[in-house]
Amino acid sequence: MSEETKQEQQAKEENSEAVEEIFAEEPQAEEVAEEQQESDELSQLEEKLNESENRYLRLRADFDNFRRRVNVENESKEKYRAQGLITELLPALDNFERALNIEADNEQTKQLLQGMEMVHRSLVEALKKEGVEPIEAVGQEFDPHMHQAVMQVEDENFDSNVVVEEFQKGYKLKDRVIRPSMVKVSQ
Repeated sequence: MSEETKQEQQAKEENSEAVEEIFAEEPQAEEVAEEQQESDELSQLEEKLNESENRYLRLRADFDNFRRRVNVENESKEKYRAQGLITELLPALDNFERALNIEADNEQTKQLLQGMEMVHRSLVEALKKEGVEPIEAVGQEFDPHMHQAVMQVEDENFDSNVVVEEFQKGYKLKDRVIRPSMVKVSQ
């Protein structure tokens, strides 16, 4: 072979190597494009996953809040379940107390009052077991949440804005006022 032929052959080999390199680079460009597409898809999937996780956490927090709210409502219902009945019984309790304040003029009336006093005590104890307490009034500072002022008087024996007299007892059920005391307040 002549030297020209060798050079031509060598040139052909170099050309074919260069062509192969070019063709080898093209698949890399395709691979880069594929990798970019896969990376984009992966980013989108990660974003969707984050959105789903956030939605799950919000729903779980909403559910926990709902459960807490229902528990608080149920506790409140249980705590004040007897309020309606107690409110209906208070006028009867007032009547008992008024009846017990009469003076007995004979033995028969005294015995009747003793029986009424026993019933009154039983009723008061039953109400106390449910959490009913009378509201302190006379001598206390007037509190519009606990007392209902029906009269105002000037009284030297009491400071200003102090309850002087109680016309009707007030009652609380646990921490809730179910009936304020009707009172006379000093000016």
